[in-house]
Amino acid sequence: MIVKEEFLSKLRRYFSLNLYEVKIWTALLSRGVSTAGELSDIANVPRSRSYDILESLEKKGFVVMKLGKPIKYVAVPPEEVVERVKKNVKLDAERQTKLLEKLKDTEILTELNSLHNQGVELIEPTDLSGSLKGRHNLYNHLELTIKNAEESVTIMTTQLGLIRKIEGFRHVFEQLKKRGVKIRIAAPITKESKAAVKSLGNLAEIRHTDNPARFVVVDGKELVFMVLNDTEVHPTYDVGIWVNTPFFASALEGLFDLAWKNMKPVKATAIK
Repeated sequence: MIVKEEFLSKLRRYFSLNLYEVKIWTALLSRGVSTAGELSDIANVPRSRSYDILESLEKKGFVVMKLGKPIKYVAVPPEEVVERVKKNVKLDAERQTKLLEKLKDTEILTELNSLHNQGVELIEPTDLSGSLKGRHNLYNHLELTIKNAEESVTIMTTQLGLIRKIEGFRHVFEQLKKRGVKIRIAAPITKESKAAVKSLGNLAEIRHTDNPARFVVVDGKELVFMVLNDTEVHPTYDVGIWVNTPFFASALEGLFDLAWKNMKPVKATAIK
């Protein structure tokens, strides 16, 4: 049996299996029914590991063990495997979520916060910086930074970035609005983005700009800026830089204030 490494890698990623598991599973799929020894030879997996691997695949719902001697294994149809994996992922996520919710009221979180607060006191301001790789990580950190705003949030972004931020951070903007935090967003207002802007209501003041950049300034102290054009980079390779530096952040916000005066409010744009 010859299975390309690229195909095996995809299976590992989609089904959360290790290399031996995907080799044994695909070997069994190619045979329908087989013994552990036969599968070991076909998949080029050590015989000493084949029974453990098949037991693991059985627990995960990929195979069924037949009764009798010698022990044989039957492959579950792939469509059914997908449904079983989806169900298990949901159940695991629900269990983990409940566990983390319970953590809020325990001494463990109190102790973790104490450790973090002690560590922050020892950090030099220049050390409060970092590189953020991948749009998922980037937006997670953006949400954390914006959520902690006390006075203001200044955002300059692209058309696509505007839509993403409105969809992803709306709940955060609602919380900030209740706390009286001032939110300003500058971005190209287009037919595609105007619907998203309208859905945001009065949670933020948004103005049009033809010269978008990608940065967020919080309270004139913290800055997150993206170094690549989001239309030219795959989300996996998007990169951002986070710095906690009032000197630079306030200077950038000052430049933004000058440009803001000449930007058109959404109502004044000709986009319909």
